[in-house]
Amino acid sequence: MPETAPVLQLRSGGTGVLVDTRTTGLPTIVHWGRDLGECGEAELAALADAAVPQRVSGSLDTPARLTILPQESFGWQGSPGLVGSRDGRDFSPALETAGIRSTGDSLTVTATDDAARLSATIEVTIGRTGLLRQRITLVNDGESPYSVQHLAPVFPLPSTAAEILDTTGRHLKERSPQRHGFTFGCHSRESRKGRPGSDATVLLAAGSPGFGFERGLVHAVHPEWSGNHRFVAERTSTAESFLSAGELLLAGEVILQPGESYSTPWIVGSWGDGLNELSARFHEELRARPQHPHSPRPVTLNVWEAVYFDHDLEQLSALADRAAEVGVERFVLDDGWFRRRRDDTAGLGDWFVDPEVWPNGLAPLINRVTGHGIQFGLWVEPEMVNPDSDLARTHPDWMLRTETRMPLPARQQQVLNLSVPEAWQYILDRLDAILSENDVSYLKWDHNRDLLDAGDTRTGLPAVHEHTLAVYRLFEQLKLRHPLVEIENCASGGSRVDLAMMRYTDRVWASDCIDPVERLTIQKYTGLLIPLEAMGSHIGGATSHSTGRTHDLDFRAGTAIFGHLGIEWDITAIDADDIRRLAEWVAAYKHYRELLHTGRLLHADVHDPAIDVRGVVAADDSSALFAVSQVTTSVAYTPGRITFPGLDPDRRYTLSPALPSRQLRSAGLSPLRWAERPLTLSGLALATVGIQAPVQLPERVTLIELVTD
Repeated sequence: MPETAPVLQLRSGGTGVLVDTRTTGLPTIVHWGRDLGECGEAELAALADAAVPQRVSGSLDTPARLTILPQESFGWQGSPGLVGSRDGRDFSPALETAGIRSTGDSLTVTATDDAARLSATIEVTIGRTGLLRQRITLVNDGESPYSVQHLAPVFPLPSTAAEILDTTGRHLKERSPQRHGFTFGCHSRESRKGRPGSDATVLLAAGSPGFGFERGLVHAVHPEWSGNHRFVAERTSTAESFLSAGELLLAGEVILQPGESYSTPWIVGSWGDGLNELSARFHEELRARPQHPHSPRPVTLNVWEAVYFDHDLEQLSALADRAAEVGVERFVLDDGWFRRRRDDTAGLGDWFVDPEVWPNGLAPLINRVTGHGIQFGLWVEPEMVNPDSDLARTHPDWMLRTETRMPLPARQQQVLNLSVPEAWQYILDRLDAILSENDVSYLKWDHNRDLLDAGDTRTGLPAVHEHTLAVYRLFEQLKLRHPLVEIENCASGGSRVDLAMMRYTDRVWASDCIDPVERLTIQKYTGLLIPLEAMGSHIGGATSHSTGRTHDLDFRAGTAIFGHLGIEWDITAIDADDIRRLAEWVAAYKHYRELLHTGRLLHADVHDPAIDVRGVVAADDSSALFAVSQVTTSVAYTPGRITFPGLDPDRRYTLSPALPSRQLRSAGLSPLRWAERPLTLSGLALATVGIQAPVQLPERVTLIELVTD
């Protein structure tokens, strides 16, 4: 093994990782969190020595350590990092360090097990924003197949991590937070749906008791993977605690033939003093990607809730005209444009413009839209197929299924097996033709059902792993052919929100529910991972189609501008006053767009559950925009003071109500001093003393602008 320092220090983006290479088997991460500054070799060794546990009664003679790949062969009796065998043999691998390469912000460990005929490469790296990434590649060096059942890296936690946060939900109510104590044992969150799913968590977080958005040490992990996955938070009786995540492999899904390898997805870890700091690392890294969209995010009108399947050129042309009037910059024709697609029971897979509905093709509508200087977008669902389609009738073998039965239907559709080369090529060719033959600059790419019994009829084996990789290749090839086309990642709303999808797509549709009350929570917790410019957020009609609740335009729009703004509403049927107000909100979004999409997203820890305070502070701290939402009635009346996190404590900010919020006056209420005339206060005072929150009716919002003097 090449000579290396006994204890290594990795540093980048405010994050520090200390790795003890002397531990039995594989190295151990001693610390992951705040950068400790440059430490000498003696100090690093002392820190590692201080972390060595004592031998206690009833334990192993040499206490086991939580290494970067924990293994039973070296005494670890918690969840193992690797589970696999050769038909039951070589069930307990003993991978040991064979070589280490290290730079200032990365570490690569090679390991071998000569007896089990396995080798592995473990990559650990810290990005410029302080995100910690890990990936493991396992190689079968033997002469017989090796079945991989589980492989995942671990992220050690400090002893202060005593509370777990993740999210759950359902269609139309994704990202609902849940918390509980981090007790002894294993807390596992799994998705076996072939996609993350509506009930999936984007992060598994563990932190000090009561951690919030503003403060409290917290760590979290996320797998860059869009198929089946598993999150784990585990605390052992030896006081070790850690987070882990990885692909959930089905039986027989990864069987390595001699010489073959399997790589885990990259697993990404973040930390912070509060969730605001933790999520900022994800946002900064996404924004630094070369493919991250840097042009202003266009105001998008999607026609779904305006017309559903009723595609009529005259009505859609009128909608395009009205869209231009209010300032829309992108017009998206949703489901219903292709062959025999009059409802959701038929047509998926037959990606040809329906000549009965569009006898002259899509050109008349596209020309009407682009004639206003508006981009044209189109809805597709390429991974799915209706049994009532020419594609399914011609190629029933292209569907994911077992050898003897079709999966139970969902939404009257099945899933194409894109790991079949002919199926993959057919979908690529059809999408390529649609984009080549029409002036389409945007695809809303949907995925409307979970995978079930997802097998490959060619092999009889599960196919989620290979299908997911094929989906990535499809995105990649389509982007190569049409690099200027943007793609929205939609999966019956927010059922496939992950960083792997963000490699290929430009926008996430967070939920099919655009009720602003629901959206406050959905967007808050989707925003743990996704920055505002990549999160679709639409102004719906007065009465929500999914909840039946009615809200005024200001509340709907004031919630929606904290994202990539869109409209999903039949605006041909609204009166002149609503048109004027909608145009004002669109103009306000364009005015604040650069701030919203380049600044730091922040949530205040408001202890009154009736009030939500969120905002964005400019990257240079020169300005900010906050929204104060009254979600329901409060026990307090008046509601008391609110504070504003994330401001420069040494600068002075002038605050005032931001247009187009209505005046903060109601019958029987005296005016708020800060709303009557601008006040100037330091960032420190605004973060610690704060201002009186406005008295508002339930389901109302006030925008507050802060600018430095």
